[in-house]
Amino acid sequence: MNKKMPVRRCVGCQEMKNKREMIRVIRTPEGEFLLDATGKKNGRGAYICPTRECLEKAVKNKGLERSFKQSIPAGVYEMLEKEMEEIDRK
Repeated sequence: MNKKMPVRRCVGCQEMKNKREMIRVIRTPEGEFLLDATGKKNGRGAYICPTRECLEKAVKNKGLERSFKQSIPAGVYEMLEKEMEEIDRK
C-alpha cells in the first residue's frame, strides 16, 4: 500500500501540487513571517511554488495577504525572492 502524498495549493498559480515541492511561509504566533524549509514549524502556513513566476503572481493577486488575512511586509517578499535564488542555484 503506498502512502498518500499531501497536496497543497500554491498562493501564486493556484495549482495543487505535492507539498514537498513547495516553499512554506509561516506566520508565527508572535506575528513574524518566516520561511519554513522543514514544514514542521508551528504557525499559520501558506505554500508557494519555488518559481519567480509564482512569487510575482502571489504579489499581484495578494495570495499571501489572503492566506494570512493581513498585509504582508515587503521584507517577506524579499526573503522569498532570496530563497528562490538559492534554490535556482542548486
